[in-house]
Amino acid sequence: MFCVGDKVAHPMHGAGIIDKIVTETVAGARQDYYVFRMPVGGLTLKIPTAAGETSGLRGVWEHNRIRKLLQDLSGLEVERFTGSWNQRYRENMEKLKSGDLYEVARVIKSLLYRENERGLSTGERKILRTAKQILISEMVLSTGEDYGELEQQVHLAVTGGGKD
Repeated sequence: MFCVGDKVAHPMHGAGIIDKIVTETVAGARQDYYVFRMPVGGLTLKIPTAAGETSGLRGVWEHNRIRKLLQDLSGLEVERFTGSWNQRYRENMEKLKSGDLYEVARVIKSLLYRENERGLSTGERKILRTAKQILISEMVLSTGEDYGELEQQVHLAVTGGGKD
């Protein structure tokens, strides 16, 4: 169970801070909820405390683990999808839902490659934005660094510094 003030990450929304835990009655049943505020983007979510683990909610990675991920980005292997858009979409969504930041980084890297080679569909651009927000919001909470600076570092790392 998480406490007020804990920095947590949600697989599909990114990282935030638990502002409070509230009890509400919904459909006649009383339930406790984490009120989860995301500093990046200002989104606020309510997640049932009983579903915390099943929803993929977890603690934010530590600073040195985030730094290691940033160092590893340029060497990450990614698949060059040749299937249909639907198949690529499903595979990318599964990677995002995993909650594993390395998988999220693989989505970013593969979509940036695809964007450079062929361009992205509207749906793929949305997945790319979501993946970046998930990864970078956690990096911001872990390191305390600026979102824009971290976004630039991620972009340079996954594209090989523009040497593709």
